[in-house]
Amino acid sequence: MTEYQSEIRPSQISALLEKVRKKNYGKYLMRMRMERIRSFSGVLVDFEFPVTALIGPNGGGKSTILGASACAYKDIKPGLFFPKSAIGDDSMSDWVVEYEVVDRIANPRSDVRRSSRFRQLKWVRGDVLSRDVLFFGINRTVPAAEKTKFKKLMKPSYKHGGEKRELLQGVKDQVEKILGKSIDAFRVTDYGPDDWFYIGGDGHSQYSEFHFGAGEASIIRMVSSIELASDNALILIEEVENGLHPIAVRRLVEYLIDVAGRKSAQVVFTTHSDYALDPLPPEAIWSAVEGSVQQGKLSVHTLRAVSGRVDRRLAIFVEDEFAKHWLDAVLRETLGLQFDELEVHAVSGDGNALRIHKGHRENPAIVTNSLCFIDGDSRQIENKEFGIFRLPGEQPELTVFEAVVTNLDANIAILTVSCQRSPESQDHVRKSIQEVRRTNREPHLLFNQVGIKVGFVSELIIRGAFLSLWIRENPELVNELVNPVVTLLNDAEKKP
Repeated sequence: MTEYQSEIRPSQISALLEKVRKKNYGKYLMRMRMERIRSFSGVLVDFEFPVTALIGPNGGGKSTILGASACAYKDIKPGLFFPKSAIGDDSMSDWVVEYEVVDRIANPRSDVRRSSRFRQLKWVRGDVLSRDVLFFGINRTVPAAEKTKFKKLMKPSYKHGGEKRELLQGVKDQVEKILGKSIDAFRVTDYGPDDWFYIGGDGHSQYSEFHFGAGEASIIRMVSSIELASDNALILIEEVENGLHPIAVRRLVEYLIDVAGRKSAQVVFTTHSDYALDPLPPEAIWSAVEGSVQQGKLSVHTLRAVSGRVDRRLAIFVEDEFAKHWLDAVLRETLGLQFDELEVHAVSGDGNALRIHKGHRENPAIVTNSLCFIDGDSRQIENKEFGIFRLPGEQPELTVFEAVVTNLDANIAILTVSCQRSPESQDHVRKSIQEVRRTNREPHLLFNQVGIKVGFVSELIIRGAFLSLWIRENPELVNELVNPVVTLLNDAEKKP
């Protein structure tokens, strides 16, 4: 499997992080404190990156955060996100959301503070600020044929007087990048005072928007609106992946990052898709689970474990993908069928791993047990009684690499074949590994560099080859990793 490579350069990500840090915007929502709103109380969300993803299980609070951020501005009526029913909405009393924003018109030099409050059956927003806000809800993917506003187009008596014109070149370019197909023959025509209707084509025949795919139509409409929006706009999207192929989801998020750079826009979206998170840095991702929020790059799959919504007996939290791969390899090799009773989750950092493990164990609603394995160089404290263990060595990649290379002459034959090289290329593989050992400055890149040297072999294959040998040659260390896992799994079997 080839690892995903974003077309957004790391320098672009760094530049946008720095732009937010320096508050180099005309308008920007810096942070938001939800004092009391739905399940949140005293929760702070910082928008440290101009494209923010909100993830979490259904009912976790993603849409609440999205709606609360929208209510900072005059263009959005709070009732759009938080309508009050005459039945069952008594809990809306005294909802409060506080904002810290950049608005160079209201205050050229310092941040501006505002609030939204629900009091005496209505929303109160004092001196609310103006900003161009675009909201794309779930209904954007409803097929055109099912939208009431387009019904008259189906009548034989309808006469259309508008002209068909080409899409703006900028819109066309961006849509083609996202969808991966040419829309050169597509056209658009005015429909009513504030709407458009699209016509598709392949150069030979035409077809109306009624026959577009739902995702295709929504992307064209979204990109058209975004490209026409003013600079410093706030763009809000519910379930960004809705109606899209996973590859298109990644490309859409990359487009939104590009827009954040080109137009100084700010984007907030909700998602249930890991593909939407791939192009983003950890600072851009907030998870919402049962009234709490957490910043960092968790997968949607991991979130289910965080909230206890898994059908496994044990969840194990580790710092990063290599630690996950290491433990997965060890446990798969040693546990047999019991391996299916657990899940290992990479959660971006030792602090996150420890915090999630602690919350997991202290939440009485979660019945799945958990362990935490921190890296050898972590400053967090090992606590075996509380299920916190340390991986062998100082730095995981370097530990595994050096253990195998130290005995390279004995390992080279099996290592060569495991790296998917022919037996005759043992000398080349040995020299490649030794060269990487001499020149490497960043241990996280060791297996990638070896893969390139031996013939552009996937990093995952190289990593797996080294891990397999490490497991075979280090039975005592393997047992130290496996024993606490087996103990918890066996304890779980004994419970009624």
